[in-house]
Amino acid sequence: MKLNELRDNPGATKTKKRVARGPGSGKGKTAGRGIKGQKSRSGVAINSYEGGQMPLYMRLPKRGFNKPNRKAFAVVNLGLIEKFIAEGKLDAANAITEEALIASGLVRRKRDGIRVLAKGEISTKVTLQVTGASKSAVEAVEKAGGSIEILAPVAKKEEAAAE
Repeated sequence: MKLNELRDNPGATKTKKRVARGPGSGKGKTAGRGIKGQKSRSGVAINSYEGGQMPLYMRLPKRGFNKPNRKAFAVVNLGLIEKFIAEGKLDAANAITEEALIASGLVRRKRDGIRVLAKGEISTKVTLQVTGASKSAVEAVEKAGGSIEILAPVAKKEEAAAE
């Protein structure tokens, strides 16, 4: 057997119907789109239009709610704090504040505060001063001999007055 003798099994491939290629093709002239009208033109999609009937997405009830005054915290994992201490970007001897986390590049922006989560291991004794922390993160830091001081979140009005 040679390379030029390779063939697919009979019936494995089906030739594509070539539309608008003359009356003999069976799909000539209008290419199966009918005559005139918006749907016969190219580049037109009438999604969710139901001929004047109220569309399904408008008939179904709205669900869910986005709280307008919700708090959005920047999240930091314990494993990353440990890594930054090992690399010398954070100083474990002093208290690690939110400003120190931003300055080290661990957090991009403070948002409504920084919250510590327990993903990863921490073995260094650290003192963290953050807006929030999960219970398991507090336990992990205390087990390593450190402590987490949870600060009160700063309100938007107080922040604007301070600047």
